[in-house]
Amino acid sequence: MEYKWVVLTVTTVGIFMATLDSSILVVGLPQVVFALNTNLVVGVWFITVYRLMITVLLVGIGRIADLYGRVRLYNLGFAIFTIGSFLSGVSMTAEELLGFRLVQGVGAALLFVNSVAIVTDAFAGEGLGKGIGINQVAINAGTITGYTLSGILIQFFTWRSIFLVNVPIGIFGTYWSRRRLKEISQPMRGEKFDLLGAASFSSSITLLLLGLTIGSLTDTLNLVLVASSGVLMVFFFLVERRTKFPVLDLSLFRIRVFTAGNIANLLSGLAFAGLAFIMTLYFQLVRGYDPLHAGIFLIPLDATLIFIGPISGTLSDKWGARGLSTLGLITAAGGFFALSRFDQSTPYSQIVVGLVLVGFGIGLFRSPNASSVMGSVPASKRGISSAVRVTIINTSIVASIPLVLALMTADVPYDKLLSIIGNPNLIMSVQTANGSLGGFLPGLQHVLLVFSGIILVSSVFSLLRGSA
Repeated sequence: MEYKWVVLTVTTVGIFMATLDSSILVVGLPQVVFALNTNLVVGVWFITVYRLMITVLLVGIGRIADLYGRVRLYNLGFAIFTIGSFLSGVSMTAEELLGFRLVQGVGAALLFVNSVAIVTDAFAGEGLGKGIGINQVAINAGTITGYTLSGILIQFFTWRSIFLVNVPIGIFGTYWSRRRLKEISQPMRGEKFDLLGAASFSSSITLLLLGLTIGSLTDTLNLVLVASSGVLMVFFFLVERRTKFPVLDLSLFRIRVFTAGNIANLLSGLAFAGLAFIMTLYFQLVRGYDPLHAGIFLIPLDATLIFIGPISGTLSDKWGARGLSTLGLITAAGGFFALSRFDQSTPYSQIVVGLVLVGFGIGLFRSPNASSVMGSVPASKRGISSAVRVTIINTSIVASIPLVLALMTADVPYDKLLSIIGNPNLIMSVQTANGSLGGFLPGLQHVLLVFSGIILVSSVFSLLRGSA
């Protein structure tokens, strides 16, 4: 019992820091772009390259963890993440920041994959839902706190502080995880690592995410990248069906709970990850608030997620995941719909209602869903199963901002959209007589409506998971 809580303290710190840095640049992005004298496209890649490295490495790292042990990889991840944080904080050019964010991403991938797997090993059987629920609180808190914390740090210090704040915590975490964690899982000796499968999968995901994040989605280059990704993914599946020791065991997808839960993760993550970006644009560009206030205004989302996570995890141990997860997604869809009704004069109290509904719904969904998915797989495959789950979540996160921009182009031309977001001073020049900001505000509203629909679809898959 004591070791279970040791695992939770160590993994909670690690996953919190890794998730925090996935979102911490969103609110302060205009300030970082200006400070490094670059443009919005490069600025979006400050966020994307970190998430991209996490996403493309997860499956390979998950398989390596099953073969050689999870704890040593987790310890290594803490050290690499800390080094990457320091280097990012002292970057002098945009190119340096991109490179060092990549290093951060490698460390974060090692933390992401092994965190939930280590918790599942320690809590296997009694209390798994509660253990993963607390772990999910760290993920939720990291994601959302990044939005608030970045506004505070940038307002009172500089943008560099959002990276340097990780360093003392990372040094302690590296020491503590190495001292206290022990290997419970039995590494799968005698099996080989599927290098061809890992390379083709990572390349396919990389091309897909490049196609979604470079320029307009209708550009020829983007379409070629997405098509190439599809070809490589087909090749990957052919390789995996023929190899003796596949990097991704396709038999996992025959488990109904595993497949349905991951599809629900993908769709809900796509919408939820885009929400903070939408609300940041709304608060700063439509309402004219600074990054500090934009971050503070997102606190109701933070607080609700953090509060409901462990409760929903504990409840799932008693009642199962299906009902709680599905109810949570339906509630979140209602929250997105409520937020889609905002305009330039909507009272903040009204916005809070929508944020709380989304936070409550996603919090009610995530912990039971994670417990259901991880509890449905054999113990020997928890590393790769965790990797698949987190890969799906991170793919949705990486694709969320490009999807927001793509959907908004129905109301605002792509080039004008980039110029408005990249230079907030231009917002006044696109205002129209009816106050619609030249389609900018309607664009945000329409995206929220689409996301409400996506969340509803994800609730159907959650319902289809069965009785687990």
